[in-house]
Amino acid sequence: MLCIGETMAMVTSTDAGPLVTAETFSVSPGGAESNLAQHLAELGVRTAWVSALGADPLGDRLLAAIAASGVDTRWVSRDPDANTGVYVKDPGRKVYYYRKGSAASRLSPEHVAGWPMASARWVHVSGITPALSPTCRALLPAVVDAARAAGAGVSLDVNYRPALWSTAEAAATIQPLADRADVVLVGRDEAEVLWGTPTAEEIAALFPGAGRVVVKDGDVEAVEVDRTSATEVITRVPARRVDVVESVGAGDAFGGGYLAALLRGDGAEDRLALGHSLAAWVLGSPNDYRSGHGPTVRPETR
Repeated sequence: MLCIGETMAMVTSTDAGPLVTAETFSVSPGGAESNLAQHLAELGVRTAWVSALGADPLGDRLLAAIAASGVDTRWVSRDPDANTGVYVKDPGRKVYYYRKGSAASRLSPEHVAGWPMASARWVHVSGITPALSPTCRALLPAVVDAARAAGAGVSLDVNYRPALWSTAEAAATIQPLADRADVVLVGRDEAEVLWGTPTAEEIAALFPGAGRVVVKDGDVEAVEVDRTSATEVITRVPARRVDVVESVGAGDAFGGGYLAALLRGDGAEDRLALGHSLAAWVLGSPNDYRSGHGPTVRPETR
């Protein structure tokens, strides 16, 4: 699998306390696509993360950390004229982004020719990338075209980020891209904001071209609408109970679990259950990616 998108240096307090009083901090990778790639690698999927970083120490640090988790990083380019993006977490409160003009925001359709699209079984992207710059907005259609030409599956996580662009822009840009995907991952709340669709069935109807639409409804449930056979099949699995330390990264963990289970041939309930299990695992940590979950569903601890 190729996971394509920006990763930034994530700065957070080591005790998950408020930013204003914290005295010690950690620096680790933070990016939807690399988070998902790391979960996939841990679950046994051969995975590459594709992006750009600045030719700076933060870029060195991120590249080493992601590679150490088992993800292939050989197609990550280094830009000597742009910085690696940064974001700072105020755990449980807010996230502050410092990413404008980052190396990844300079990615464009011209980069696709240098990526191993022809050898990919699956390509994963998110709705964050087209919000980064005009060239990144042009990038995703080119990625989908190349994946389709190579016969690879495509998944897209909507990942709406209101700090990056307007609701109207995001809705108009993401919907046609998602409609071309084999799997769409979307939060029920973000779909209601973007398209005014409050139920899983209405959300799935937004993307009639997608084979599977997976709606993540927070602490309620996850719903898969599967159109890959003659009859549409809807599967619901309740969310797990968990004490939340930090919510950022849980959606990526869910996507990693779901997609790993899909690629190994698990059934719908098992796909959703593994997604829930990884999401709960990450919710119990201040980090975007938390290693150590293992390849199977973990028992609930509450």
